[in-house]
Amino acid sequence: MKLQSFLHAGVPAWGIREGDHVRLMTKHWPDASSALAAGPDSLAQAAREPGAALKAAGLQWLPPVVAPRKVLCVGLNYGRHVMEAGRDVPKHPSVFARYIDSLVGHQQSVWRPRVSEKLDFEAELAVVIGRGGRHIPVERALEHVAGYTCMAENSVRDFQKHNAQVTPGKNFERSGALGPWLVTADELPDPTALRVRSYLNGELMQDGAVSDLIFSIPTLIAYISTFTPLAAGDVIATGTPEGVGATRQPPRFLREGDVFEVDIAGVGRLSNPVINEPTEQG
Repeated sequence: MKLQSFLHAGVPAWGIREGDHVRLMTKHWPDASSALAAGPDSLAQAAREPGAALKAAGLQWLPPVVAPRKVLCVGLNYGRHVMEAGRDVPKHPSVFARYIDSLVGHQQSVWRPRVSEKLDFEAELAVVIGRGGRHIPVERALEHVAGYTCMAENSVRDFQKHNAQVTPGKNFERSGALGPWLVTADELPDPTALRVRSYLNGELMQDGAVSDLIFSIPTLIAYISTFTPLAAGDVIATGTPEGVGATRQPPRFLREGDVFEVDIAGVGRLSNPVINEPTEQG
């Protein structure tokens, strides 16, 4: 099942993607996070009921979960990416937070910040929590996963390196993206079989196997839940493979007119055009 969020009559809505249409589900729950909190059985039961279908073409897509309590990202989690960055293999996951307003939905414009020429691309598999909890054991961690989506995590490299804290470089408004939808976990029983690829203007940039993660998805969920409670709709980005723009010779950063895509077979293909940050925002 594919859950997708979008604007409908000017307000956020969500539904189930079915071919070229989206079946509106807001009569059951106001948003996808609420549906995930109800559990997979309740969601499946609601999905069997008829509902109004909207044509997908022309809808303005939002991140699949529009108001997660937490968006947590993991850095340096692919071995080859650690090598290209010239860093030591970490002993513990490197976790940082993103604000939801730093992310847009599928086909929405990503902004290259006006104060930087170094917006870098980063393709990632993102995990969406379904059943919350604290101190979740590794062996039970996948039971807490509602589904998976694509993330263009992206980094403003010069601001990321201003000091030891990466927060500024990871949270510029509209600098990243999530989508195009959330694929429920029952369709992907083995996420380690997935590959994360990125394309810049149609050219392959990154290609990494999720099985190569230094810290697996269950390990990340267990580790994160030791210090903070997880809730339905929370997002965990699992890291980016090698091939980012900053390590290329010469470096390749995102520019206005580029189209950056994250492709994960079995999950989806997230596509976003890049524009310069508007000088006036309203």
